[in-house]
Amino acid sequence: MSTTEDRLAIIETCTRMAWHADQREWDRLREVFADAVTLDYTSLNGGEPAVLAPAQIVDAWAGALGAFEATQHLITNHLVTVEGDTAVCTAAFQATHRLADPFGSPLWTLGGNYRFDLVRTDGAWRIRGLVMTATWADGNRNPPAPAAGDR
Repeated sequence: MSTTEDRLAIIETCTRMAWHADQREWDRLREVFADAVTLDYTSLNGGEPAVLAPAQIVDAWAGALGAFEATQHLITNHLVTVEGDTAVCTAAFQATHRLADPFGSPLWTLGGNYRFDLVRTDGAWRIRGLVMTATWADGNRNPPAPAAGDR
């Protein structure tokens, strides 16, 4: 049986993933992940899920998200199931990405659902799996990449 404290800690871990990414707090972002994380973004990008270390995730996200002027990932409607030292949290998300584009919209917004698989490690909840299921999008998915000097 889960406690209220577990449920709140799980939701906070999931929220911190988005917050630290949007705030470009890359060192803090590493802290929310387990030692190995299965990432599944196939609904958006195709391919296969990948198993990555936290440093690999952060490096990839710093490059991709860091190229935008700003991002905002909102996560809501958390549903949490806890079984001992593992948990699943499903939630809705809306992610807005901003990059000035003289030939189109500066915004790309993506919506859908996340499934977080978590494990309790050393008394803290860590994300060990993340499935992002995109269900809608609006705006300009492919704004021009900023020049190296513009970042």
